[in-house]
Order: sequence, then structure tokens, then C-alpha cells
Amino acid sequence: MKKPKLKPGQEWVWDYPRPPRVEPTPKRLRVEFAGETIADTTSAVRVLETSHPPTYYIPLKDVRIEFVRLGSGHSFCEFKGGASYHDLVAHGRRSGNAAWGYAEPSPRFQVLKNRLAFYAGRVDACYVDEERVDAQDGDFYGGWATSDIVGPLKGGPGTFGW
Repeated sequence: MKKPKLKPGQEWVWDYPRPPRVEPTPKRLRVEFAGETIADTTSAVRVLETSHPPTYYIPLKDVRIEFVRLGSGHSFCEFKGGASYHDLVAHGRRSGNAAWGYAEPSPRFQVLKNRLAFYAGRVDACYVDEERVDAQDGDFYGGWATSDIVGPLKGGPGTFGW
């Protein structure tokens, strides 16, 4: 795949590593659901993995936990470990498995402990700085696509085998 010409500040997801890398981000992240700001932080980390837009993990101290309930199901990432899912419940609305986290992440990803990531497609809106993000295609992946992220991105039809 040929790398496109990038504008200043853009990132090509095919430059991201595998296994994934985790790094801090100074950007402001917000998650909105049912008329509430569920999370608001400038202390997140992002996980970068080949072919995916970044997945952001927000510290629990910056999440309004009163709207978070343990969801159903678990998954396992060969790099990060076992994940648990969480529902959001506010003002009579529920979004099932809208967030996930790693209670006991693998040693290389300990920074993810006490943080949650949110599916942009299962909340009303997510923002990186003031840009509203697009949800990563597919119902499994939780990356946040913004104008500075260049693909093609994994998750859409025909990309499962990438």
C-alpha cells in the first residue's frame, strides 16, 4: 500500500505499530450521552495500532461514574489482556456495552488500568479537542476517526482479514 501525501499534523494509520503502542495525549476528550457530559479530560492515553484510528482511554477520575454500570460480556486482546464492558445509563436511556476497560491489563499496558474507552457509535457524541469524531466502522472496534487520521481504516466491509 502506497503512503499518501499527508498534510501537516496528519497521521497515516499504516505507520502505527503492531503490537500496539500506548502514549499520552494532551488533547481534550469529551464524551456526551443523554444530555450529560459523561467524560471530560486532558489526561487520556491513546492506543495506536496498525490500520486503526486511535483508541482513547480516559482516567476514571474524569468519568462521571454515576452513569456507568457493569455491562455484559468480556473479550480478550492478545496484547492488552481481558476487557470488561460497561453500559451507560442516564435519564431513562441505556447504551449497552458503550465503554470498556481493563481491570488487570497485561504488564506492558498497565497504564490502561483505571481507565475507560468509549465506542463513539454508542454514545451521542465524542470530541477530540473541539472536533466531533466519527466512529470506527464495524461493531467491534472502538477507534475515534478525526480529520488528522488518514486510512484506509480497518473495520469496514472486507477489512476483517487485514
